[in-house]
Amino acid sequence: MPGLVVFGRRWAIGSDDFVLPGAFELFVRLVWWIGILVLYSVHKGQFNCPGGGLLHSYLLGLLILLASIICALSALVYVSMQGTISNPGPRKSLPKILYTRLLLYFPEFIWAVVGAVWVSDNSVQCEKTVINGVIGTVIASWIIIVFTIIGVVIVFDPLGGKKTFYLPDGVSRNLESSQSGQLLYNVKSSATRVWEKRIRLLCCCIVQDDDHRVAFTSIAELFRNYFSDTDLVPSDIAAGLILLHQEQDKMENCPKEPEEVLCHSPSSLVTDDLDVELENAAHYMLFAAAAYGWPYYVYTNPYTALCKLNGDCCRNRPTDSDITGSDRHNFHFGSILKITGLQYRDFIHISFHNKIYEIPFFVALDHKKEAIVVAVRGTLSFEDILTDLSADCEDLTLEEVLENGFVHKGITQAANYIYRKLINDGILNQAFTIAPEYKLVIVGHSLGGGTASILAIMLRNSFPTLRCYAFSPPGGLLSKSLADYTKHFIVSVIVGKDLVARLSMPNMEDLKRRIVRIVANCNRPKYQILLRGCWYEVFGGDPDDFPTELDGRNQDALTQPLLAEESLMVHRSPSYNALEEESHLNSPPQYPHLYLPGKIIHIVEEGSSRRLCSSDIKYAARWSNETVFSSILISPKMITDHMPDVVLKALNSLSQEQGSCLSC
Repeated sequence: MPGLVVFGRRWAIGSDDFVLPGAFELFVRLVWWIGILVLYSVHKGQFNCPGGGLLHSYLLGLLILLASIICALSALVYVSMQGTISNPGPRKSLPKILYTRLLLYFPEFIWAVVGAVWVSDNSVQCEKTVINGVIGTVIASWIIIVFTIIGVVIVFDPLGGKKTFYLPDGVSRNLESSQSGQLLYNVKSSATRVWEKRIRLLCCCIVQDDDHRVAFTSIAELFRNYFSDTDLVPSDIAAGLILLHQEQDKMENCPKEPEEVLCHSPSSLVTDDLDVELENAAHYMLFAAAAYGWPYYVYTNPYTALCKLNGDCCRNRPTDSDITGSDRHNFHFGSILKITGLQYRDFIHISFHNKIYEIPFFVALDHKKEAIVVAVRGTLSFEDILTDLSADCEDLTLEEVLENGFVHKGITQAANYIYRKLINDGILNQAFTIAPEYKLVIVGHSLGGGTASILAIMLRNSFPTLRCYAFSPPGGLLSKSLADYTKHFIVSVIVGKDLVARLSMPNMEDLKRRIVRIVANCNRPKYQILLRGCWYEVFGGDPDDFPTELDGRNQDALTQPLLAEESLMVHRSPSYNALEEESHLNSPPQYPHLYLPGKIIHIVEEGSSRRLCSSDIKYAARWSNETVFSSILISPKMITDHMPDVVLKALNSLSQEQGSCLSC
């Protein structure tokens, strides 16, 4: 629902968000009140000790105060349970109850101070049980006060005073006027500054230069544009994701049309091609994983990795000319050796240098496949995250091949950095001097996969036989023309419902519209959605069939925003401008469609539970196309399916299955 407005400003919490925290505090207060009542009743006639008079007054006042707080909390929880996410009408009295509850913090604070003073008074000689009870009361009071302050800080919206101007109130505003236009400009500027401060705070531990400042501003504008047209609070988004996940599971369980993908085509040529690429992908995924260095090795070998790396830290130390960047104790290089199984002499160049738009990579000789492998590391630092989030588009023109191609700006700059190192520093010349008959293969996972893909495009003219294997690359990477061009030399490998492979600004806009639509039109209270959703995610079962206002509507009606949806929009979004003329899968004009690179191998699970704890997993692979990844899928495995160890496990499983079939 729209954010709660109290004290003249908007807060990042809804009026229906007090049910669960309020119920928990109510339970604590009831137990507390009963305990104090028992303590007071048992020792009612035993307050003749030094300091007993103050103790008697303290306990009596505490009982009255707790009773008042319990009544206020009961009313707060009851009112917060009323209505639905998009229908806050039954909760219109909640701000008054909230003011009453907040006023009760003042006497509670005074009583906590009085209790602390009484406990610290050495002249008090009352019974030990009573003293311990008061100590527990004082501690509980201060804990609740501290957590309340933390909660207020969390739900504080720096733009709350600005956003109240844009809450729907039925008043027509002429945003074309100079006054309204200036007001809107000020709000946007303030929002950009707030997001920029948040990003700077998160990245406070890294050295910041001009590149960082430009990236901070670009990313802040990206976040501001994305969140500026909705009035959703975090719990609304959580409820929307839960509803979308259950709706998605219901659709998966229903009979459906055959997917528009090549799924083990009867053509033996296509099947053989898939088997060969799977075997190659399983081999080269080791290099992509090794690029992560010791964090990946320790993550996959938590009990033995440190001992093995410590034993090898002084051996196989490369000379300064072979390695750039920091590698204390030789942990990164030692991990790469163990993961790939190569020898030191097989490495041409290793770079651990890491800045924004400059990511680590290594060049090695793979004698098994007779290839010179360039392996690019994925996201592992704040600098890498900033590179990922620099999601503006920029042109990439290939002379005599392609014009007007669009690419991800941050990843393209990272690819440019590695391109300059490989060509200008003579790294590839050195490699081909050693092994002139070898072919060039570029690999990477996640950010490394996207960078490897664009790097392959840049090197394609110079190395026509080049191959690239991009594991779980970002979805918003290449324009359609570039994606089609790369199908001849790039293979992308995606596992399951990987989130990153579906991440693009059009897909994020689509997800936002889907969340707004399903949240606004669900007829159940938010606390029921959250509780049942948590049960479903943890224990499974059948998806809940939440009734919505969408039920029974024809498809044509679904192309227009409903009244409940419009109540969640701060101002009319470019997304809905597009809805009037385009389908819900099309993107707003300011976000061009970007796609995954090359031919796509999609690996899916077969015959296993969708729960995270399932262990016996069988995989199936098929050729797919970019349209399959045009929508973000909500799943408990949307993050784990992206992890490099999961990708490697899936590829090894398929490779072993293929080998066993051949032996049979």
